[in-house]
Amino acid sequence: METQEKTKKIEEFRIHEHDTGSADVQIALLTERINRLTEHLQNNKKDHSSRRGLIIMVSKRRRLLDYLHETDINRYRAVTKRLNLRK
Repeated sequence: METQEKTKKIEEFRIHEHDTGSADVQIALLTERINRLTEHLQNNKKDHSSRRGLIIMVSKRRRLLDYLHETDINRYRAVTKRLNLRK
């Protein structure tokens, strides 16, 4: 992911002006990486090391979503709706 795209995602999902690492931002960045890696794996079916990385990223995003669900249900719903994620 290019720097400009990453900054754009951070600005879109941040909670306050200096926010770069909240759960919302992390989930958005992970979703972007997961989507790109999924595309890569559709073309390169035998790339098992990248598949392992994808599984790790998906589980990390799941943990962040679970945390957000426990702490602030409204933010959880907003993030899942904006990123078109399903539970």
